[in-house]
This record gives sequence, C-alpha cells and structure tokens, in this order.
Amino acid sequence: MLTQLQITSAKPQPKPYTLSDGQGLALFVQPSGAKIWRFRYRYGGQARTLHIGQWPALSLADAREKCRDARKAIASGIDPVLEKKRTKIESQFAVATSFKEVAIEWVAKCEREGLAEITLGKIRWLLGMAYPMIGSHPINGITPIEALSVLRKIEAKGNYESARRMRSVLSRVFRYGIATARCDRDVAADLRGALTTPRTTHHAAIVDPEEVGILLKTMDGYTGQAVTRMAMRLSPHLFARPGELRQAEWSEIDVVKAIWSVPAERMKMRRPHRVPLSVQVLEMIEELREISGHRRYLFPCLGNPKRPMSENGVNQALRRLGYQAEEMTAHGFRAMAATLLNETGRWNPDAIERQLAHQEASSVRRAYARGEYWDERVTMMQHWSDYLDQLRAAATETKKPRPVVKTAKRKSNAGRPRGRPRK
Repeated sequence: MLTQLQITSAKPQPKPYTLSDGQGLALFVQPSGAKIWRFRYRYGGQARTLHIGQWPALSLADAREKCRDARKAIASGIDPVLEKKRTKIESQFAVATSFKEVAIEWVAKCEREGLAEITLGKIRWLLGMAYPMIGSHPINGITPIEALSVLRKIEAKGNYESARRMRSVLSRVFRYGIATARCDRDVAADLRGALTTPRTTHHAAIVDPEEVGILLKTMDGYTGQAVTRMAMRLSPHLFARPGELRQAEWSEIDVVKAIWSVPAERMKMRRPHRVPLSVQVLEMIEELREISGHRRYLFPCLGNPKRPMSENGVNQALRRLGYQAEEMTAHGFRAMAATLLNETGRWNPDAIERQLAHQEASSVRRAYARGEYWDERVTMMQHWSDYLDQLRAAATETKKPRPVVKTAKRKSNAGRPRGRPRK
C-alpha cells in the first residue's frame, strides 16, 4: 500500500508511470507532474479504468473510500464508468431546471430544426402566458392542477382553441424535460379530457361560380396599396397558403420555366413545393416586378421593405371591398379552388391535393402515393386561370365597397386652463 511520503516524493519521468496501492487503485504520474488516481477493474469480462480524481485535491484516504464505493457498485451489478458518465450528463442539464429555462431550450431546439418563424412566434406567445404562473417553478415539481390552472385562465376568456394549443405546447416542453433528465412525467398529457373542445370552424370561402366572378370583378376595382392589390389578384390563381404567398421572394420565381419554387422551411409540411405559373400569373408578376422587383420580397411591407407584407393584408383588402370575415378570407381561395376543381371531375383528386401541398392522411397511402402529377398540374393551373377569367367576364355586377365611416374630430384642449369646465 502507498504511503503519503511515497506520493509526495514521486517525481515526473519522461514517460508516465503508476504507483500501485492495491485492490485496483493506482496513482498515475504524468510527465507534466500531474498525479491522477485510477481504479482498474473488470466488468462483464472486460478490463475497465475509472478516473477517480487528481491528487492532492483528492487525498489518499478519499481515493481509497471512492474505490470501496466502486467495488460495492460492481458487486451490485453497476458499472462505475457508465454510472459516472450518466451522472455527468445529468449534472450538465441540472443547472437549468425551471419550467421557463427548459421551455427556452426547447424553443431554441425547434428553431435549429427549421420550424417556421410564424410557428415559433405562436409558441413563444403561448409560453409567455404560462411563464407568470409556472415559469419559475422547477419543472419536475409542477403538478397537473398547476398546469390546469394555466389552461383554465385562457379558457375563462373564451379562447378554447388557444387553451388546446397551449396544452399541446406544455406537453412538448415536459417531454423535452423528460428527454433531458429534468422531469419524470408529462403532466399536461393527463389534461386532454379536462379542456373544453372548441368548435371546428373552416375558413370562409366563396365557392359559387357566379359569386366568384363577382368577387374577381370587385377585386379589379381595389384602390388601395399596389402591392396589396397584386397579392389579392394573384391569390385565387395560385391558391397558396397566405403565409407562403406573402413571403414569396423574387429568387424563387423562374419565369422561363414558369415555376414558383417554395423552399421546405416555409411550407407547413416541411417539404419543398412547386407551383406552375399560368400565362395570366406571369403577366401579373411582370406588372408586380415594376413595383417591387428591386426588393427581396414580391410583396414587401410598406413601412419596412425588408420584411414581407402583413399576414392580414389580403384579408383587410377584402374587408375594404365589402366582404366580411364570414364571407371570404385570404385562406378561402384555397377552398374555392379545391371545390370548383373537384366539381369539374376533370382532374385527378391527387393532383389537386398535391397542388394544395396537402399531406396524405393515411400513412400507408402516403408511403405509396409519391407521384407529383406535375404535367397534369401544369395543365390544370392554366385551365384554372382561364376559368377564372371566364367567370370574371361573365359577372354583371360587383360587390358594393364597405362604406368608410368618418368620425368627427375632437376639439383640442391645448391652452385650456385645467379645472375650468367647458361652456
């Protein structure tokens, strides 16, 4: 067995060497002069080495005590090396254990994975409502009733859909906490049946051909911002999701091949999407190029051209034209196209679904139905633009614009002495 004097007097040599203390414990002396305690043992028939610590921070007596603990662990069927690695990993995550800290980590992970910025914004907004109540609580100590109180506060305002989404976000944070060894249970999963089920509502859309023609003719008379007008005119021809359309960039438009290529990170299903451009769309794009061709986006924001237009731009334009939210929405152009194209019976429903960038609900069917139906989609999109032109030409009236209500200007109180009543 080693003595304190032997350890102190051990000098470094050109090559590392060891001083044995018996029962697998040895002091490893490096050429630099560092002296490290190592415990050598066999586990599962394999030779293993456990690095215990450095002398003199770890004394001889402490090193022997750690060796005794390691031998007890081996006798219990535990590998000390694996246990040390596990403890190290857990300690790395143990620093941040509050719900807010874990949630921020999870959001950062979602951001690295390419989640759309608009989705990340909604997640941050939902979590922001949870932080005041449970943000500072240790995530492993949050109870189902505490999580339910967060959701009940949102439900009390009648926001049932927001409460449902909040429960889903909370559940994903808890699952991330489980994966990173900071909590043992997803308490939000137990609350599925505790929330009010929101009524399913669909985006308002006009699907009657005659009314579609009136809508198109009314849109031609829009006198607002030129960028908004072009976004509204292109919406029925492209029937893309509003977020995909408003963020379209000039680099994605290929007028030679007549294709708009949307990158995967902007698509809801995270798959790249291509949109065939009809002759009518190409003409409108060239008209739009005169307005925003020198910018990054086809539809730049009026106040900040480095950003795309507002997500409510087309909806607000429809309201100005007299169409209420329960009549027509920007998203409704997709339902309009899907309904009328399917009613013709001329096009393969799968081709229509591909153009809508929908994902097949059945995982089995999705695995086999991988065709893009590109040639049919090219023909279909040109036919659709031609059909829209026919409906517009056949329209005999337009929607009456919403009247602008003027409010009387209030008189200024500037210069009026305080406390003196008006006459």
